[in-house]
Formats: sequence, structure tokens, C-alpha cells
Amino acid sequence: MSNLIKNELVKIFKKKTIYITMGVIFLLLIFMNSMIKFANRETSLANYYLYNESYINSIKEELKTLDPDKPSDVTTYINLATEIEISEIMNKYKEADWKLAIINERISPYISERNTYKYGAEKNETQVEEINKKIEDLTSKLDRNDWKYFAEEDLETAEQKINEIQTQKEQTEDTQIIKNLELELKNAEVEKEIAEYRINKNIPYGNDYLNRAIDNLQNAVSSIAGYDSLDRDLEYREKLDYNEYVKQEAESRYILDTGININESGSLKGILQDFYSQFGLFLIVVIVMIAGTIVSEEFNKGTIKLLLVKPYTRNKILLSKFITTLIMIVFVIIVTIIMQILIGGVLFGFDSLGMPVVEYNFNTNSLQEINIFVYLIIQTLTQLPMIILLAVLAFAISTIFSNSALAITISLLGYMSTAIINQLVMAYNLGFMKYFVTMNWDLSMYLFGGLPLMEGMNMTMSIIICIAYFLIMMIPTFVIFKKRNIKNI
Repeated sequence: MSNLIKNELVKIFKKKTIYITMGVIFLLLIFMNSMIKFANRETSLANYYLYNESYINSIKEELKTLDPDKPSDVTTYINLATEIEISEIMNKYKEADWKLAIINERISPYISERNTYKYGAEKNETQVEEINKKIEDLTSKLDRNDWKYFAEEDLETAEQKINEIQTQKEQTEDTQIIKNLELELKNAEVEKEIAEYRINKNIPYGNDYLNRAIDNLQNAVSSIAGYDSLDRDLEYREKLDYNEYVKQEAESRYILDTGININESGSLKGILQDFYSQFGLFLIVVIVMIAGTIVSEEFNKGTIKLLLVKPYTRNKILLSKFITTLIMIVFVIIVTIIMQILIGGVLFGFDSLGMPVVEYNFNTNSLQEINIFVYLIIQTLTQLPMIILLAVLAFAISTIFSNSALAITISLLGYMSTAIINQLVMAYNLGFMKYFVTMNWDLSMYLFGGLPLMEGMNMTMSIIICIAYFLIMMIPTFVIFKKRNIKNI
């Protein structure tokens, strides 16, 4: 058996196609890493909020054609005048993201309100003057780079809101009203917590990963509180969402407490963390090509006769080819990971490899830090059922039909349609499909106590289903190969 496997490996590594394919993957890895590096640059809020000068001039020209005293024009006039003024203020302060965020969130509503009183049907000069003073006061804070003023204002507002809600709770006995107030209280408490994070951790407003963590924290806490307020058991899809929010809250707090961007995808560690989702197709292509040609080529070239005259049984010959395929799976995975480490290290540096992967463990209800290489091994083990079953599919079709193109095509289509099939199954709640292979061959869903795609599934069940599909494909393959007539080949 060892000699057969050795001969099969020699055959594979004598083919130019294996080196050409791995070379193409090497170039694709360079391209993908370069794109990731370019795409993950911090984006300034100026890219979102600022209009170019020609566009602003076009708005001004349009504004000249409108009459604010004409009822049919007044709404459009107010909107355009407001848009022009906000754009001009933003252009003045575009050097700092936190200022743009404040202008968009705090100042622009005042400008819109001021213009409504200035040009609208119910003109009110007193209100216009009061709002102008407020706008001037806020812009003076921008001039002084006093972003903490706004954070302290948020803190004061949140504390005031908390006190008001608690007072309302004490003054009512209606159960439903109390429940709604508790939900409002939870949102007010997280607003207070966020303001304290900004002040204590020195986090200005903006668009960086810390501000994204703040947004995620607020969204997660609000969503969890909403689910907790329901007077019923959660449906399974709601449980999946609930778990995702719990994870999001914990990770956001970790980022804000430590200042570490655990979701940074523009680093070597970040890319390795998402290795199979980003580069899984590359692995599958090479593996399917090997599995889909290792038997059919013997028939197509007529060399199967020379192989079968050797003092080995047909089962042993076919088994040696399958074991060779498994060896090549390991080889391709290891080589591709090594190539990614080298390419990623050159483009991003190797420093990020010292940072841990942070995952929420639902078994312990806490965050867990994992070494990136340990995490990569765990991910590889959870992806092996899918990789092996796709290789088996290509191997079986190649053996039964002696058609490499058919074997490779069907296997790749099976891989690429996985996400579509699973989404359709979950969207239409097709319970019987939980026994289908694509729903079970990715074991990563069970990691750290995670819930499976559908209710009633578990890891033991998924492993058994994968083994069943493995046998369903392999047994007929060996039976047909053993009985196949090769006289006319």
C-alpha cells in the first residue's frame, strides 16, 4: 500500500499542472492581500459627508431659481439652503472627523430648524435668533477642539433621562407602562455608559474602530433589552440573533476597555482568522482538481491496464488513490497557509500574529483569547468535513464516469451553491433539510457553544450525517470500480 501511495504522489508532483495551479494561487493571494490592504484604510467622514465644489455650485444655481415666498418652492428652498450651509460648515472643519460627526448629528438639525423659521410659512425671527446663538455656541466648541463638551452634554442628558424615567416608574403601577419604561431606562443607561467611555477613555467622535464599537454596543444592548422584554419564548431565529447581539456586546466592551481592534481585517492575523471564508475557494479548486483527475486520467490515458496488472487488488489500488487525495488535502492547506503568512507578513508585517483571537464562549458566557495558530488549527478541523466530502464527490464521479471535467464542475458547483441552499432552507424553515449535507459539513457553527443553523441539530448529528454521505458516495465507487470491465479501454 505504501508503495502505491508513493507512486501516486510521484505522479501528481510530476505534473506541471499542480505547480501552475499553485503558482496561480500564489499570485491570487498577492492580489487579494493587496486589495485587502487598500480597502481597509481608515475612511474619513469627509468621504461620506462632503460634497465637491461643483456639486455645491450646482445647488446654489438651483437655489437662485426658487422663490422662498412661493408656497410650491418653499420646502425645496429650505432643504437646498440647509444643504449648502451644512456643506460649507463641513468644508471649514473637514480636517477632523469628530467635528464632521458633530456637525452632522448636532448642528445640522438646528440649521434645518432655523431655516424653517426663516423661510417657512410660520416665520419667527425670535426663534431664528435663538437658534443662531445655539449654532454659534456649538461651532465655537469646534473652533476650540472641545469635543469633550459634547460628551459631557451626552452624559448630562443621559443622567437626566434616567432620573425622569425612574420617577415615572415610581409614579405608575401599569405593568405594560413599567415594562416600556424599563426598556427606555436600559437605553438611557447605555447612553450614559457610552458618554463615560468617551470621557474616561478619551474617545472623540468619528469613524474609527472605537466609534464603530460604540455604535455596536448601543445597538446590541438595545436589541437585547428588546428581546428580554418580550412576554414569550424566543423563536429559534430570534435566539440566533439574540446570541449574535450578546457576542457583539461583549466584543464591543472588550474593544472599548482595551483599545484593541479585535475585528481588524487589514492585518496578517485578521486575514488568517478569516482564512477559510476568504480563500476557501482556492483550496477547493486545487483539491477538487486532484480528486477529480486521479482516477479518470488513468482511464483516459489507458494506463489503468498497467496499474491493474500489478499484484494488488482493485480495492487496494483505489484506496491508495483516495489516501493520496487525503494527503494532498493536507499538503495544499499547509502550503496555502504558509504562502499567506509570507505574503501577508511582507504586506502587513508579522507583529499582529502576537495578538490573540477573541471569541465569545457561550458555554462560559465570557470572552476567550486564543492564539492565532491554535485558532487556525481549530478552524481547519471544522472545515475538513466539507473539504473531504467535496473531494470524495469529485473522486466518486471521476471513478464512476471517467470524466474529469464533470467531476470538477459538479464539485465546484456544490461548493459555490452551499450558501444559497442554506439561506433558502433557513428562509423557508425547511426542517427536513437539516439532514442535508450542506447544512452539516461546516462544524465551525458549533464552536464555543454556538447554536447550529436549525433547531434540532447538534455536532454529533452533523458528524454522523457527514459520515453517512461519505459512505453513500464511497461504497458505490468501490463496488463499480471493482466490477468495471476495462478490456475495451
